[in-house]
Amino acid sequence: MLVRKRLGDLLQEASLVTEDQVREALENKNENQKLGDALLDLGYITEQQLIEVLEYQLGIPHVSLYRYPIDENVLGLISKEMAQEHYIMPLRIQDNELLVAMKDPMDYFVIDDLELSTGISISPVIAARDDILYAINKYYYKNEAEALAINENEGDESPVIKLLDQLLTTGVQLKASDIHIDPHEASVYVRYRIDGQLQTEKIVSKQLQNSLIARIKILADLDITRTRLPQDGRIKTTVGVTPVDLRISTLPTVYGEKVVIRILDLTNTLLDLSELDFSNENEQKFKKFLAQPSGLVLLTGPTGSGKSTTLYAAINQLNKENVNIITVEDPVEYQLEGINQVQVNGRVGLTFAEGLRSILRQDPNIIMVGEIRDQETAEIAIRASLTGHLVFSTLHTNNAIETIPRLFDMGIEPYLVVSSLSGVVAQRLVRRICRDCRTERDLTEMEKEIFKKNGVEIDKVFYGKGCSACHQKGYRGRLAVHEVLDLDDEVKRLLLNHASMADIKEHTKMNGMSFLMQDGLEKVKAGLTTMDEIIQVSISE
Repeated sequence: MLVRKRLGDLLQEASLVTEDQVREALENKNENQKLGDALLDLGYITEQQLIEVLEYQLGIPHVSLYRYPIDENVLGLISKEMAQEHYIMPLRIQDNELLVAMKDPMDYFVIDDLELSTGISISPVIAARDDILYAINKYYYKNEAEALAINENEGDESPVIKLLDQLLTTGVQLKASDIHIDPHEASVYVRYRIDGQLQTEKIVSKQLQNSLIARIKILADLDITRTRLPQDGRIKTTVGVTPVDLRISTLPTVYGEKVVIRILDLTNTLLDLSELDFSNENEQKFKKFLAQPSGLVLLTGPTGSGKSTTLYAAINQLNKENVNIITVEDPVEYQLEGINQVQVNGRVGLTFAEGLRSILRQDPNIIMVGEIRDQETAEIAIRASLTGHLVFSTLHTNNAIETIPRLFDMGIEPYLVVSSLSGVVAQRLVRRICRDCRTERDLTEMEKEIFKKNGVEIDKVFYGKGCSACHQKGYRGRLAVHEVLDLDDEVKRLLLNHASMADIKEHTKMNGMSFLMQDGLEKVKAGLTTMDEIIQVSISE
């Protein structure tokens, strides 16, 4: 029989948290939130530490479900809904007891409920939250998918509704940014982009392909008869208890239509500036741009580098009652309270340039243009910034300094660029080392050379060795690396005198500007990410 102890006492006995930290977590947690989750959210403990304390203090073993041999015959004893709600996973029956992996083995109410509903004595083991979700998605949904394929043959359309619900639920639970539905010759692959990396999670029967895609198109209000042309749409819905905005894109391929679903989780959209992973120096520069009454501020980087997140954080910071903020976007990603947002619609002639022209007649203080794609949009944005407006936008360039020749290439006069552009932020996303399995190691000779060349002193670097919390990947979540170019008077003088970009880079370097590589190396030094990730984003340097 389990000894019924309180988690706060166990963690204090293990010297992982103080009494004050437990009190703070109890005061700040939601009504239904457990103390362990509140301490995790505050960053006072890691999930691995929590598991180790429970394992040691309660004598309950910890299991990794990544390659655990689960007996599928026991799945019928606990419903999928109960498993998802309480983060539990039945494993097998041994010695007349049902072995159940639990995120919280101290949840005695759930254990009592399980013993009542199954009529079998419960033997709990500890597993990480994401590990349990992974197992639920893998086993429960696999069995359901097989049943769906059988029902599909009987002409019932509800299996496809269930299948789509499964795919979306899995996407939200795995914190995927996109779901790819890829038709192949004999089957349909479902891949999820998690922390920037695509991974195949499911293979769906080919016979479900057409009805699944038709279901998505109906929900997104697309034309189901148009199968030879790409289409775009959106679905606003709730997956489980999570409100999401889904962006749908279809593309005709040889084996049928490929669908990509971009998931925008509406519960954790707006970040504060302090949560954007800026170094202190870069954050001060960025705040200086925001404090200016007018000028053009550009964010650059490839698709999926978090530019929109940074833009929204900036706009949110400036969102006060006494300013009129108008945005023109394609698409409007997040709807913000108190801000006028315009959706571009090429079919009716509402382009970025046309939207921007109309905005200027609406007496705005601050304007955000989703992207500068052409000369016309660039010219209007620049003229708006010269007539007393603070203008934000994005551009696709590899680094901050390359933004200047890119504007010149668009046909913008150098004197206009010089007089309007306040600053440029280049940004990339890299994977964050999993906190639970972060391990120290010595530097290789090549790494020593890179750090030395960039003037960063360091003794050790870190990597994730892989654990149940990160599905053995060594990474969990992402963070941004930046470079911030402040167009000071000297840079403007160099530009007006037709100096080369190399001269400008040299000047900014002398003035202490931190480039993507240096910012990344500082984040490697802080143990947040790995050399492999930084080398990938700063390859051009």
